[in-house]
Amino acid sequence: MKRTPLYNFGKIFVQGFLKYFIPYRVNNRENMPEYGRVIVCCNHLSLSDPVRLAFTQQRQIFFMSKAELFENKALGLLLSSLGAFPVQRGKSNKTAINRAGELLENEQALGVFIEGTRSKTGEFLQPKAGAVMLAHKYNAPILPCCITAKDGGVPKMFHKCMVSYGKLIQPDELGIENGSGSEYRSASRFVMEKIAELRERDLDTFLAARV
Repeated sequence: MKRTPLYNFGKIFVQGFLKYFIPYRVNNRENMPEYGRVIVCCNHLSLSDPVRLAFTQQRQIFFMSKAELFENKALGLLLSSLGAFPVQRGKSNKTAINRAGELLENEQALGVFIEGTRSKTGEFLQPKAGAVMLAHKYNAPILPCCITAKDGGVPKMFHKCMVSYGKLIQPDELGIENGSGSEYRSASRFVMEKIAELRERDLDTFLAARV
């Protein structure tokens, strides 16, 4: 199981400490394949989202991260050492797409926040097509994932979140045949619906716990 050295260090020595600051409960972590290419598609609520996903899985997830984070050289070096790589939002991203394809061809787990940016309210934003385009091009299954705060909003420090994984979505389930824009948009909405189902279930769990 390939991990970058710094990522491995964090899993071994930092995870136990940080979980007190960003507590979580994980559901169906076993839906992540033990090996082989996969795209983890998750909603995006806070800067700590990649940490939560990393802590809930043994496999390293290589995340697409917004390019602005890499403008600071020290932070960029840290993120790169943890396996992240930059992507320019709203622009042509040939370098990022090539890096994502390289990871998938090497049978790694790629992490994509399907909305492209963080939600400031906890509600879902419009999904982007990058993840389904990669799934179609590289014949990679998609693993839907949802991070849900207790109140349905943005996660707060010391407040427990749910991190839930859905069932794998195989490339042929996306309905992409010709690679048209309409097919990609429809496939993106399909993935987002699966993430929404996880959120609805977890919000019901939080509500039941208060009754």
